[in-house]
Amino acid sequence: MLKHTLRAAALLALVAAVAAPVAVAAPGSAPRAAAASQVRIDTATPPPSGARFTSTLKGEARLGYQAPGEHDVRVSIDARSSYGPGSQSFDARGTFRLSHEQNGEPYWGDFAVDCLRTGGPTATVTGRLVRTNRPDHPWLTQAAPGFRLGLSFLVPKGGKGGSRVGVSGSYPKDQPELTPCMAPAADMQVVSGGYRLTDRRPAERAEPSPGE
Repeated sequence: MLKHTLRAAALLALVAAVAAPVAVAAPGSAPRAAAASQVRIDTATPPPSGARFTSTLKGEARLGYQAPGEHDVRVSIDARSSYGPGSQSFDARGTFRLSHEQNGEPYWGDFAVDCLRTGGPTATVTGRLVRTNRPDHPWLTQAAPGFRLGLSFLVPKGGKGGSRVGVSGSYPKDQPELTPCMAPAADMQVVSGGYRLTDRRPAERAEPSPGE
């Protein structure tokens, strides 16, 4: 069932990483997929000294995941990154959640963002697992603690029509871990919901303009 599907489709990737504590959420403590408002970051905190630009990525969507059975795959994210000279980001912060419900069985995990890089309508994000909703989650029983997962996004202007998301493939435990900001092509279509991507802007004007 679920474990077989995860291995076959490589969606809920078992990515090796350094050891880190992972919490299991109490039963009933969260819905099947987090809305963007449930994974907020402190947008009031100013960027660190020397930051010239800031980019943001927010939203929640269901993905067009093609596999046998009843599937509901969603990614929610609220992330922000600052930039100095050049394109290298620093001070990435935020949270994203990857959830996968199959035949009524929900599995989800929350990840702490450790990198966000944007360019035009595209973005890559990585984060480490910090929380799951059940003790039998494959990420806890088969993956290294605190493994890193990578996501890629294609968000056309306005966030609607043609948006896509990619999720990093599986990595055996004995293989090197995924490095920050590495992710595959954004190959899964957004079928409901959407994202708001703001590419690098001057730090004092990081939020999108109304109607953008």
